Amino acid sequence: MTKPGTLADYRATLPNQPGVYRYFDDQGKLLYVGKARHLKRRVDSYFQRESENPRIRLLVSLIATIEVTLVTSETEALLLESNLIKTHRPRFNIVFRDDKTYPYLQLSSHEFPRLSWYRGKLHPPHHYYGPYPNVWAARSALQFLQKLFLLRTCDESTFKNRTRPCLEYQIKRCSAPCVGLIEAGEYAQAIRQTEDFLKGKEQKILDDLRTRMNQESNALNFENAALLRDRIALIQQVLTQQTVSTGVARDVDILALICQEQKFVLNLTMIRQGRHIGDRNLFPDHAEAASTVQVLEAFLTQHYGEYPPPAQIISNHSAPSPELLQWMSEGIGRRISWVQAPRGMRRVWLDGALTNAQQAWAQHQAQRLHEEQRLQTLQHVLELDSLPTRMECFDISHTQGEATVASCVVFQHGRPYKQSYRQYHIDGITPGDDYGAMRVALERRYRDRGESLPLPDLLLIDGGKGQLAVAAEVLRALDLRIPVLGIAKGPARKVGAETLWIQGHATERHLAPENPGFHLIQAIRDEAHRFAISGHRQRRQKRQEHSLLQDIPGIGDKRRRLLLQQFGGLKGVERASEADMAEVSGIGEALAHKIYATLHGVKDRNG
Repeated sequence: MTKPGTLADYRATLPNQPGVYRYFDDQGKLLYVGKARHLKRRVDSYFQRESENPRIRLLVSLIATIEVTLVTSETEALLLESNLIKTHRPRFNIVFRDDKTYPYLQLSSHEFPRLSWYRGKLHPPHHYYGPYPNVWAARSALQFLQKLFLLRTCDESTFKNRTRPCLEYQIKRCSAPCVGLIEAGEYAQAIRQTEDFLKGKEQKILDDLRTRMNQESNALNFENAALLRDRIALIQQVLTQQTVSTGVARDVDILALICQEQKFVLNLTMIRQGRHIGDRNLFPDHAEAASTVQVLEAFLTQHYGEYPPPAQIISNHSAPSPELLQWMSEGIGRRISWVQAPRGMRRVWLDGALTNAQQAWAQHQAQRLHEEQRLQTLQHVLELDSLPTRMECFDISHTQGEATVASCVVFQHGRPYKQSYRQYHIDGITPGDDYGAMRVALERRYRDRGESLPLPDLLLIDGGKGQLAVAAEVLRALDLRIPVLGIAKGPARKVGAETLWIQGHATERHLAPENPGFHLIQAIRDEAHRFAISGHRQRRQKRQEHSLLQDIPGIGDKRRRLLLQQFGGLKGVERASEADMAEVSGIGEALAHKIYATLHGVKDRNG
């Protein structure tokens, strides 16, 4: 099979050297990114004969243009391919989609550092430890370290404005540095021990604690000695629970990849400093009919392009290409050991990861069947022509007409699809006009949606007959044929007794509370409600903070932002003294007095 015209001519000019190729459709949308040692040979292989893989046949049928980038080595091609897939997420590439990044533990750069779990870009001079496979693992580590070393976890605003110890101090989870109940030197020692623990230097900590315990005991400070004894016992307990082995690599990732019924699942288990810190199950997108090698290499490039690999990787599959392993090794400056047939304790690790992967696959299948049943039930009771695979739901939130926000949440295959969620700030309507707000939100969503935004199979509106009529009118004006469902709270406004209004039906409808389709409607409606309220609260808070500070002469956007950041919001600014405000960059004593006078109704001494 060969594309006619310019596409075939362009392929004829391709060189046989390393590079990255990109396929685009006739709208210029990126379909696929690939790398090759011999560009021409690889690209031609797509067109010379018809593939048995239906996904590849569909890809080839959509290709309108090809672009290539020549590189000097396969390692460079691999890096470029990984970056392009991460940035563009092409339709036909295997993607390990993960809505959330891996969490870290963060020690802030402060005289009394704060310990917290953190997601996002790493910002020096803060110190980071991880990543952890999931939030549960990060929080568990945080709670243990907080209990062991009594470190603060409060934000900077709370720390600066405390006047007495908080509950964390009362339950022996914090040493209360905010009110001076611990010296800076003693707190710094706790920080050093925390860092040693996170680096796997447990024996050093135990030796130090035993020495201090004996010193306190000899000095007849038995209460302090008992506290140190309890810390030693706590460390020994957690080491017994988490330490998996000695005499092998202390930083290990276990990758257990299985495929059943053309559905892949990969279990990533992390061993750090000899301790099992958790695992995560990952389901790749666009992996139908892909080979195990392709799926494994997609994970390696995407995951270890973002996070540094450990010294050793254990897997139930053979090592990837030498170029990929070399690229991973260059990332940490040392050779990575790949173990496929482990023995002893490492065999136990791998068997455990395989069991977790199989369990995750079974749970995924059960969940998929449950979601499909709910969709089929919904299709039947609403008399829809097709399965409502994609559903969108709108809700409006405001406070007496102020800071109105409309939310749009998207569910695909019965699950939240958060990357398509949107919030709309509604202005230019009569305050409190929910119908007008809904009209504006729907018009903005569907009038300017573009080709990349698919239409929903079912549109849900949080409201009754009136809101349903508004939605139907907007869709008619835009010449869109989408079934619409209105969800009203019912006369008693009781959860489970909602009234459903279906477009084209004159009478209302009620579903039994145990109906699976009704459960799905409730879940979507509640999610739209939550998302609308959160957007409204953020907008209202921002408006209040801006309006109170912007009227003060000398306070522009930059100084207002610095004040809010320094004190953690408007309430923190209101609690601050003139002296505290004067210490903020660009404020000074005179301006601090004006701010304080405005916020507290004090007569300006210059007035």
